[in-house]
Amino acid sequence: PVGVDPLFLLQGGQILRVSTALSCLLGTPLRVRNIRAGRSQPGLRPQHLSGLEMVRALCDGKMEGGEIGSTEVTFTPGKIKGGTHLADTKTAGSVCLLMQVAMPCVLFAAAPSELHLKGGTNAEMAPQIDYTVMVFKPIVEKFNLTLDCIIKRRAVVKVMVQISPVKQLSPITLTDRGTVTKIHGRAFVAGALPVKIAKDMASAAVRCIRKEVRDLYVNIQAVREPDNEAFGTGTGIIIVAETSTGCLLAGSSLGKRGKSADKVGMEAAEMLLGNLRHGGAVDDYLQDQLIIFMALADGISRVKTGPITLHTETAIHFAEQLTKAKFTVTKSEDDGSSKDAYIIECQGIGLLNPNL
Repeated sequence: PVGVDPLFLLQGGQILRVSTALSCLLGTPLRVRNIRAGRSQPGLRPQHLSGLEMVRALCDGKMEGGEIGSTEVTFTPGKIKGGTHLADTKTAGSVCLLMQVAMPCVLFAAAPSELHLKGGTNAEMAPQIDYTVMVFKPIVEKFNLTLDCIIKRRAVVKVMVQISPVKQLSPITLTDRGTVTKIHGRAFVAGALPVKIAKDMASAAVRCIRKEVRDLYVNIQAVREPDNEAFGTGTGIIIVAETSTGCLLAGSSLGKRGKSADKVGMEAAEMLLGNLRHGGAVDDYLQDQLIIFMALADGISRVKTGPITLHTETAIHFAEQLTKAKFTVTKSEDDGSSKDAYIIECQGIGLLNPNL
């Protein structure tokens, strides 16, 4: 098997996601050692394990060392199959991370797939699913794939993802940010909290954005999740900027005990403004999520980003190691960009779906 040793980078869970998905797609056995070795609780956590188990089920694979706390896993993939697959993190693990590991695999299945994903009772995971639907989905579909997400509930998030297989992924070019044409979002409360909190988050966010973006109407809806859809109590906000060239950039934040509604709203607004200042065509969250698709696509993909995150460096390292795709990262020399803009370019491997 190809050996992966994540010791030198702390992104343990992310390394597992990228390398297991690629192992499954390329039919290459994989051994991962020293999993989360430097952490206070080393080894696999429940959310990592549910991702691994999902990929194993997707491709009739075999896994050794697949238990909580295990610091070494050997994974041997089989043949990727479509159909319905269930995964439950059983903890506060993020549904979106399960989707990140499973989605590239089922794109190369023989038949359409339906992923039923369930995340914990913890409202911390709510905005990320909004992000997946509002930002990740429309951008990743530029690789010439279709993805349908149906959110069943908040706090215990149940998501159904429908994906049709592709013959091959097309490369993408996301280098021209264009001008911001629209800013919209949603602030929510769930459980026993008054909707006034959502309104306060929204108005604090609008005030903060107004200081830098004066000429645009900022529309942030304040909503209280219906009781039958919310388990537990939580608050959060996501704000998305759309541009003239179809780029989507976001900022989000979550409430927690002792944190004022104003602070939550301002945090999300600051994150969005930070993403707008660096001049990249994708935000800092999306950066690393696109790497695996760029590596698999047929041809040269180019994406303009802000400063390269550790997650992105990690994803590039393992994508190169496992697929032989070639990445280059260069400082963006455009007049319009800030000094913090970069171009990630990738010559993808043009993986073909053998089943189609």
